[in-house]
Parts: sequence; structure tokens; C-alpha cells
Amino acid sequence: MATRTDDPAHDGEAVPRPLSARSVLLSLLLGTHPPELPVRELVRLAAVSGVRGSTARAALSRMAAAGDVRRTATGYRLGDRLLERQRRQDEAVRPHTRAWDGDWEMVVVTATGRGPAERAGLRARLTALRLAELREGVWLRPANLRRPLPAALDAVAQCYTARPDRPARELAAGLWPLDAWAATARSLLTRIEQARDPAGRLAAFAAVVRHLLADPVLPPALLPADWPGPALRDAYAGYRREWTP
Repeated sequence: MATRTDDPAHDGEAVPRPLSARSVLLSLLLGTHPPELPVRELVRLAAVSGVRGSTARAALSRMAAAGDVRRTATGYRLGDRLLERQRRQDEAVRPHTRAWDGDWEMVVVTATGRGPAERAGLRARLTALRLAELREGVWLRPANLRRPLPAALDAVAQCYTARPDRPARELAAGLWPLDAWAATARSLLTRIEQARDPAGRLAAFAAVVRHLLADPVLPPALLPADWPGPALRDAYAGYRREWTP
């Protein structure tokens, strides 16, 4: 019940692809709190999603060697490097917000002389913080999230609180592809309703989490009418309750 960790970034397609054995097992652990399950339970749940026991066990061994999971006394636990991914997934499913007073977060990149990999890494970090790039080096979002910006940004950027002159709803529509996001979300809700077998449902909800990671989580006043974000989150929460013992 998680984002696929071995696939390219979600490209807007609402048709989930079949999950590999690795993706199924990681989805199960990423959706579990704490992220640990006995071997027998992992194999059983994977089998429900169409992964044979021998295939699941072989995949777990490869995942342990790669650091995706680590062996415990009773089973397997999510590897340390994927715990941040689980935190992001949890925040995507149930974001921590506050009432919006009109302020915006603004991050201005000040570091120079960085190579392509460093620039790409910074862009990925800022995007994960649900900021959007207004122009090169200037990133914005409404200040409605209950989280401070990471102190590590101070080494490469200056962070401000701002009130842009441009109308907030117009600015938000220019920063994020809201209509496209909503259309894909509605397609995913339809796909969930149509999925009948466990493997298809797991693939559909893995796509849901991928899509929620790209939700800008804007204040309601800045969203189009009938925004499907809450419905998508409620559907996933219901699926997790259904799956969790």
C-alpha cells in the first residue's frame, strides 16, 4: 500500500501497472506501522496479491542484500534509508495543515557553482517540500503546512515569508497543474471502484499514493471546485483499515 520504489516518477497515467514482487513487499512494509512484519505474514500477504511464496522469499533476500529491508528476529523490517520515504508517504496521505492567513513561503536559491547532480537534488528536495518554482531559483507555496523548512536549506538558499501582489488563486493555478492533477485523481477513484482482485487493488492504491505525493496540499480557497484530494485520501485510509489486522 505504498508508492512503487522501483518505477519512474508517476507520469500522470491513471492506469496502474502490475507490481513486481519487490514493489508488493515494499508496499506492505511502507504501509505498516511500525514497518516490520513476520516472514510468514509477508509471504501470505504477497500471495494474496499474486506473488508466489518462493518468489517472495527470493525477493526478500535480494532486498536485504540491497539494504531495502533488514532481517530481524521474527521477520523483515523496512531499511533505514526507506524510513524517510514512509514518512513522506504518511504525510501525503494525511498532511498536517493549518488555517491559511494569506502568507506564502518563499525560498530563493543563493548557492552558485553547483553541478547538475546537485541542482537536480535541490530541485527534488524543494519539490518534496511541496514548493513550486515561480522562476529559476525562486520557489513558493502558501504557508498552510504545519512544518518548518529544513535548517539545511540555509546553506544553499534564503527563506522568507511573502505576500505576492498577484491574486493568490491565479498564482496557484500558474504554479501547479491543478486541473490535470484532479483529472488523474478522478480516474484513480474510478479505477479503485473497478478493481476487484487483490493484486489489482494493491496496484491501484499504490498509484493513489504516488499521486498523493504530488498533491500540492493548497488551502481550500485556492483549489478548483470539487477538488478530489480528500476523496482519494479517504479511499486509501479505508483500504488501509481493510488490510490492517
